[in-house]
Amino acid sequence: MKQDLIELLKYIKPYSLSYQEWINVGMALKQEGYSAADWDQWSMNDDRYKAGECFRKWDTFSGDTAEPVTGGTIVEYAKRGGFVPSGSSDDLGTALDWDSVIQKEEGVVVDKGWLEEKEVEEPSDANWQPVQELIIYLETLFQSTENVGYVTEVYQNDDRLSPKKGCWDRTAGELIEQLKKCGGDIGKVIGDCNPQAGAWIRFNPLDGKGIKNENVTDFRYALVESDSTEIGKQNAIIRELELPVAALVFSGKKSVHAIVRIEAGDYAEYKKRVDYLYKICHKNGLEIDVQNKNPSRLSRMPGVIRNGHKQFLMATNIGKKSWTEWQEWIEAVNDDLPDPEDLAAVWDDIPPLADCLIDGVLRKGHKMLLAGPSKAGKSFALIELCIAIAEGRQWLGFQCAQGRILYVNLELDRASCLHRFKDVYDALGWQPKNIRNIDIWNLRGKAVPMDRLAPKLIRRAEKRNYTAVIIDPIYKVITGDENSADQMANFCNQFDKICTELKAATIYCHHHSKGNQGGKKAMDRASGSGVFARDPDALLDLTELELTDGIRKLQAGKARIRGIERALNEFAPGWTEEVGQDDRLSPSQMQDYAEKKLLLTVQHEVMLRYIEEEQKRSQGLTAWRIDGILREFPKFETQNVWFRYPIHVDDDTGMLSDIKLDDGSWESIRKKRKDGRKQQAQEAAEQLQSDFEVEFANIEFEGREVPAQELADALGCTSKTLLGWLGKGNKVKKNIDINFEKYMGEDGRMYIRRKVCDGATN
Repeated sequence: MKQDLIELLKYIKPYSLSYQEWINVGMALKQEGYSAADWDQWSMNDDRYKAGECFRKWDTFSGDTAEPVTGGTIVEYAKRGGFVPSGSSDDLGTALDWDSVIQKEEGVVVDKGWLEEKEVEEPSDANWQPVQELIIYLETLFQSTENVGYVTEVYQNDDRLSPKKGCWDRTAGELIEQLKKCGGDIGKVIGDCNPQAGAWIRFNPLDGKGIKNENVTDFRYALVESDSTEIGKQNAIIRELELPVAALVFSGKKSVHAIVRIEAGDYAEYKKRVDYLYKICHKNGLEIDVQNKNPSRLSRMPGVIRNGHKQFLMATNIGKKSWTEWQEWIEAVNDDLPDPEDLAAVWDDIPPLADCLIDGVLRKGHKMLLAGPSKAGKSFALIELCIAIAEGRQWLGFQCAQGRILYVNLELDRASCLHRFKDVYDALGWQPKNIRNIDIWNLRGKAVPMDRLAPKLIRRAEKRNYTAVIIDPIYKVITGDENSADQMANFCNQFDKICTELKAATIYCHHHSKGNQGGKKAMDRASGSGVFARDPDALLDLTELELTDGIRKLQAGKARIRGIERALNEFAPGWTEEVGQDDRLSPSQMQDYAEKKLLLTVQHEVMLRYIEEEQKRSQGLTAWRIDGILREFPKFETQNVWFRYPIHVDDDTGMLSDIKLDDGSWESIRKKRKDGRKQQAQEAAEQLQSDFEVEFANIEFEGREVPAQELADALGCTSKTLLGWLGKGNKVKKNIDINFEKYMGEDGRMYIRRKVCDGATN
């Protein structure tokens, strides 16, 4: 970071500051960890400089004030001097504040310590061909039909001669044609120039109606000029940077004018590209005159005299051939990629593998994706993981190494997020002994795309020694089309940056694609490009299991037992010594025991309330299968878990292992329909039994015999249908046994009575 502020000082001229501003620079340098020698070296560029004064002042800066002067002050002063801050090459116009991170310098090509100046030699009178130079200049920059703006007339502006508006109504073709016939006298074509001032030319074509930016017809070139850098360095840096220069002209004084290919489609793109161009020049030691940005700007015309010196054409078409080629080259030079490694050189000293963060699943500093559909409790699972790492406990059956963790919350409001952490701690039954290991960064409503979030995250986390960073969920920060492989590869690279810079694991979650997932491999279930599944070192995928009625009934019984146990724990401590393990698995046995043990009415009421709460929670119970795709470890056995809000718990009964995933096949659909029809028949039979018993009891209650016809009328069917139900075996629909039978009365009518057993009526 030190180099960054020293670079910024190059934009600040000490003589342009007031005394207090000069003091502020010194205080800011000391606050940010720089030395008095840095301040002194910079201050020497001021005529007011006094040797030793910086060192005397330095010792008086305590930095203990409530609002110390920081590096932000230097940033602001640098902006006044032409510094153009930017976040990245893709976002050149976005200014950083001091709270933002200044990344490692990108776009630096010139090694200033090894730069060799390239002297600019003025041609002799015998070798100079001014008319030919101007023709070459026009042919290089313009098409023959394009209007060219130029100026030869001047006016006195304070202490200097300034150009007038000039001409703009002639085409390059017309000028070239007349120059070829002028007999070596440029003045015959463009008019006589003031020998003290020289002449100017506009490097972009005009519409023939004026000289403003709106009159520019093609945003083709930009001017690079520096009045403060030594001319030999200017020439060297322009060539070292391989700027796509169409024409390089000596100004006749203390600068060279590089007409650089910008090739922008419109004014907005022109501004963006010029900002990028100037930024790269600044970083490489060429202090650009930022007043030259506009596309209608004047530049020095080759082929004329200025104050005894020649304005001459130094070169054409040097450097890269186009803007695109140059920009790609600049970015490639700074790719920061490591050199190839000789395996033989490290064969006997191979570095150790990173320690495990999640045993058998994930190493420290690696990436993991948790994928699943909505309502799978993915966020709760990640919160459980936060807590397991903080406490050094197990997560979904996997042991976690203890460490510090950052949870980046992109979806929940702050209060909801904090409540979730407390609810999960309570549901797990763990004491928050190491809660200081968890940091939460709440960004709901403030999230930015991942390529901008990553550097902000790294800056805040770099000194916190996090073991892991969890980002939940990633759809909030996705940049680009999630179905585009190349765009998603770039997106996922941001996770690599976090891992590399922080040496911490990066863990994130993503949703499944739409439709049935049972027939897909775990790797193919995540929504969007396959990059999501193939990029992380570990992928854990959650798929919902469809519970059978038998399993649901069993879970309802377990919920009843949990409610009873809660009451016994509260009112009858020590009860576990009186109840055997087998009885503890039986809801009826447990309730019988509890009713005898809990003597007070209020205790019974509490037990019933606990049972109701547990059964209500059980109704929302879902089951999930976890598959793992691992890069560093062998595949683990499929895990089956329950999501019992708000936590996931292992299936210790093994009942979920037999459930097969619905693969969406025709056989699966046909079985579903068959099971559905069977279930409907069962429900209809149960309803029939209930209606039968109710109507029979109503008629029987009146002290009358129950004629079949009367009962049939009450049930809304014919007597024949009713007697058919009570056919062979006296079973309703052959599904449910009932304690009724038909018999013939003495009056010849059919009656229905309760079954007779051992000679007596039931």
